[in-house]
This record gives sequence, structure tokens and C-alpha cells, in this order.
Amino acid sequence: MKKIILFLVLFSPFYLKAQKFDNLAMTPPMGWNSWNTFATEINEKLILETADILSSNGMKESGYSYLVLDDAWMAHDRDSQGNLVADPIKFPHGMKYVSDYVHSKGLKFGLYNCAGTQTCAGYPGTRGYEYQDARFYAAQGVDYLKFDWCHAEGENAQEAYKTMSKALKQAGRPVIFSLCEWGTNKPWEWASSIGHLWRTTGDISSQFEGLKDNGTWKSNGVMHIVDLQADLRKYAGPGHWNDPDMLEVGNGMKPGEDRAHFSLWCMMAAPLILGNDLRKMSPETLSILTNKEAISIDQDELGIQGYRASSENGLETWIKPLKNKELAICFVNRTEIPISVQYDWSKNPVHDDLSKTDIDFTQDTYSIKGVWEKLPKINTKKAFKGTVAPHDIILIHLTK
Repeated sequence: MKKIILFLVLFSPFYLKAQKFDNLAMTPPMGWNSWNTFATEINEKLILETADILSSNGMKESGYSYLVLDDAWMAHDRDSQGNLVADPIKFPHGMKYVSDYVHSKGLKFGLYNCAGTQTCAGYPGTRGYEYQDARFYAAQGVDYLKFDWCHAEGENAQEAYKTMSKALKQAGRPVIFSLCEWGTNKPWEWASSIGHLWRTTGDISSQFEGLKDNGTWKSNGVMHIVDLQADLRKYAGPGHWNDPDMLEVGNGMKPGEDRAHFSLWCMMAAPLILGNDLRKMSPETLSILTNKEAISIDQDELGIQGYRASSENGLETWIKPLKNKELAICFVNRTEIPISVQYDWSKNPVHDDLSKTDIDFTQDTYSIKGVWEKLPKINTKKAFKGTVAPHDIILIHLTK
């Protein structure tokens, strides 16, 4: 009898160790999410068209592989068996049909839910249905789950997300688990065995600086989010990423601000989850989002989150160690006026304990390549000179 009880305890879903699927998100996930542009106004036609575009305009080849439906994809009520149901008006063919279509395009499929009793938009939440919902996701062919934190009063965040992680593991289909807990309970300190990425802040807004007042709550400008995440770099790495929220590139900021936003997400080894309307995307936006050099910095296999090396009079210098002792350097102008840069490499050695990077430019010479614009053939033997436009960046890649 004791052996039977021990067996039941050990293999109970509540005993299982909270362990995410291994060997997923070894570089920051890349894809598209519906929320930033469409909020609850999503439907089957939009998603199929987005899958068509994502798979045909060079974005899939650039690495954008996950297509994720955010809040409001489901009906307002579960069925008689307690299962989630796709909204029959928005998605008349059901969610498996959409998932199969996305997969047929060589992409991966993601859905959204919430740890609370309801989602943020008032649809059925997962509290009390974790194992049932995990089986539903597996049956629909879900590859990515974004799990929010609305209507979760009285819940313990660590236990709630651990339970969902166990449920996903027991359901058996490998899935990236994205914790959207807004950084309230410092998930970077406990979530690395539970999920593959965790939000570090509240929601982003399409503005470069400051906060946006939405009445009952405030969303964060790009640089405000950067400030909040800057000191969390030790928690990020292959398979476990700090998530500063989805991209607002193409959603109304100026081109320079979009470049700076995208560059800083790459410097922070952030997930690159698009949030714009791909059907109305300008060639300039597409060129930003598919810049191979910038993406390679984000996707560098070392998985090191960059750091702010200096900040003076509105000009910041960011450094990201890369494989093969290479470096990415980003000069960010947070002011409304152009700023001249004269960066003397001999006076700026790189010493980064996290990545074990030590570079003395008086001993090592690097070639300098511009990420956004072509530069003349230059190296670190001479000081780097340039002018950073207002709310813009200069991003360079140093190679041996």
C-alpha cells in the first residue's frame, strides 16, 4: 500500500517539478502578436492574411516564426465540458483550422490566456482549469502561450505560473511559455525553471520617452522600459529571457525612434515580437524589422544582455558582448538636438564580468561596421566620430 501511495504522489501533476520544455528559445523568440495594433478586434481573416504576409515578405527568413493571437480569441463562455471555445463569429472554422493554416506556412502558432479568473478583456481565464486548458492547447497545435496576470487577486504569482508550467509539460506538446506578469513579483528571480521569458514591466506604448496616461492606468514609453530593465541583465540567457514587451516599430513613432527602439531591444537580447499591422507596413518599417545585422546582434548565441556603459548629457553608450569576442556598441541620443560623438577606444576598455569579456583596445584592433548605414573602412586605432540625430542611434558592430 505504501508503494502505491508513493507512486501516486510522485506522479501526481501537483508533485511534478516545475520544469519548462528544454531546448526552446535558446535565442530570444521572434514573431508577431495581435495586441498592440488590434487589441480585441481580431478575426480569422486578419490572422490568415498576417500568416500569408509573414511567410512571404522575407520576415520568416529573418527569423520571425511565431504568430500569436492575444486576448479575445475565445468565446465569452466555456462549453458544457468546461473547455475553451474559439469565438464562433471571429473564428468560424475554429482554432485548429487557424493553427493548421499557420503551420502550413512554415510558422508556429501561439495563443493567449490569463492566470486569473478572467482575461484582461473579460474572457474566460485559466484559474482552476490549468490542466484542462493545457490539453486544449496541445490539441490545437499551440507552440507558444502568453499567460497574463489580470483578475488574479489573492493568487500567488510564483505558484500560479508554476502550476501552468506543470500543466503544459504534462500535456506533452513542447510550447514556449511566456509569463506576462508585468514584473510585479520580480519573476526574473524565480521563473527561469518555469518559463522561457517573463515581462519585466507594464505595457509598452508607441512613444519614445515617458508614460502614456490611459485613464485608469499608464503605459510605458520605450526609454522608460529600457531604464526599468537595464539592471536585470544577469537574469537573462539562452532559454530564459527578460521581456521588455512587444515592439511598437511601425506604430506611429518617427523613423529614428523606431530604429532606436529596435536597436535597443536587440542590444538587450529581448524577444522581438512585432506589434504592427503587417498589411499596411511601409518599406521603411520592413527594412528596420528585417535588418540582418541588427537581428544577428539580438540572436547572438551567447545570449548576453547588453549594458549601459555610460550616460552623459542625454547621450548613452550601450555595449553588448557577442560570440568570438565581438562587440555591438550603440550610441543613443535621448535629447531633442543632435549630439556629436567622439569615442576614444584607447580610453574605453571593456571589462564585463557577466560575459567574461576583457578587451583593451590598445592591444586589440577591431574593424568597425555600421548596422544602419555604411561606414568608411575604419577601425579602433582611431577615435570613432559621428553625429547622433535626436531620438536616434548609431549602432556599430566590432569584429576582429
